Amino acid sequence: MTALIACSHGTSDPAGRIAIRSIVEGVRRQRPRLDVREAFVDVEEPEVGGVVAAASSVGDAVVVPLLLSTGFHVRNDIANAVAPFAPGARAARPLGPDPVLAQIIVERLVQAGATPDDSVVFAAAGSSDPSAATDVEATVAHLRRLWSGTITIGYGSMATPNVPTAVEAARSAAPGKRVVIASYLLAPGFFHDRLREAGADLVSAPLAPDPRLADLVIERYRSAPAPRSVRTPAVAASA
Repeated sequence: MTALIACSHGTSDPAGRIAIRSIVEGVRRQRPRLDVREAFVDVEEPEVGGVVAAASSVGDAVVVPLLLSTGFHVRNDIANAVAPFAPGARAARPLGPDPVLAQIIVERLVQAGATPDDSVVFAAAGSSDPSAATDVEATVAHLRRLWSGTITIGYGSMATPNVPTAVEAARSAAPGKRVVIASYLLAPGFFHDRLREAGADLVSAPLAPDPRLADLVIERYRSAPAPRSVRTPAVAASA
């Protein structure tokens, strides 16, 4: 059976590690016979290239990025990890954008005490890759179908506006309204800690833990491109 490699960014935050591991363990509970391996693109070990190499030595592998958008890590780190072992090794889509993530965000907003009367700043990690911004906008479009209040976007890094600027703009646009940050982060860690310092009245919790994230990982695994057979050019028979 094709191995599933759950590849996250990696974090030094203990709570963040627990949150990510909850997703991986959720996949293992649902698919106990599936070879599920964990990998990282930064901070933690084992790194994704080594995990892909090990899995490919015994069979095929699909890397599912535990990331919320296409960006540098998907297009470079993960793509470079699977390339030497293609076609048996391949990468699935990242978890976002997806309507399921918007559903979780709405629940996190309600849990934080937000209402549609508040101004919401959708806080994404940010990337220099334009595809990441497109994915963020797609997730916000899903969210707007579920949340009737005002939603603007801010980024943790590498894109503009940054979250504090977006919070300030939301206050200026609607004086007297509370400003709530909707955390579009998978787990606690450095970026989520910075959201608490961005000047909002409320900050929602990250997406994980949530059992629907394991469902989404399995869906990405199932929908990954099938390996293409490598055809050997026909050799003309000698006379």
